[in-house]
Amino acid sequence: MNKEKYTRFKDISVSERILNTVFLLTIGLGYLMALANMYYTHQGLDGKAGLSIEDIIISYHGGSNQTRLGTAVSGIMKSNLRYASDKDVILQWIHHGANEPEYNEKIAPILNRDCVLCHTPTINPSLPDLTHYSSVSEVAYAGGATIPTLVRVSHIHLFGIAFILFFIGKIFLLCNMNVHLKRVAVVIPFAAMLLDVLSWFITKSTPSFAYVVVYSGALMGFSMGLQILLSVYQMWFYSRKTTEI
Repeated sequence: MNKEKYTRFKDISVSERILNTVFLLTIGLGYLMALANMYYTHQGLDGKAGLSIEDIIISYHGGSNQTRLGTAVSGIMKSNLRYASDKDVILQWIHHGANEPEYNEKIAPILNRDCVLCHTPTINPSLPDLTHYSSVSEVAYAGGATIPTLVRVSHIHLFGIAFILFFIGKIFLLCNMNVHLKRVAVVIPFAAMLLDVLSWFITKSTPSFAYVVVYSGALMGFSMGLQILLSVYQMWFYSRKTTEI
């Protein structure tokens, strides 16, 4: 019986190799930028410089001593306020109960001037929405990200990342390697992504699950990066001529 042959990197044209390579490298660079964005989004929530597990807990579960907005204007976002006194205005508003009339009078002008350039859903859906009272009030109370916010971010995350992983996987399938190992490799980043998103919701009620957020996200990034590196390597530097079945 004849053995069925499959297309491998050695079978595609140079033009297709170039297209695949620039796509993979661009996606890799985009992922690095996403990591940088994640770092600046979550770091400093515990009042200390740098990203820690406590920052992840505050983001999803909430902090016991400070609201997300209060922590941000006292720490990482303090330098974005035009006037230092605005921090005290915001903190006093939070302390007084974060009511809507005072928000419209004192807080909205500050946020519209200094914060909404980045904290707008159409610009950066992963950051808290500071464009109107209902969303600002969510971060003015202790409790972390709300369920509606997690649903909104997760559906964007799942749709976008799934497409990226699919196209990376399609290219990775052209690698010449053990077929069983390859099948496992293309599943891992999808499984890690699903576990990552699920752990956001679990961390909302169980803060210790923040470690799963970190480890599952790291696994997805590592497995995706490995697929990119192996694909680029085999496209240009791998010379073995064995044929996989």
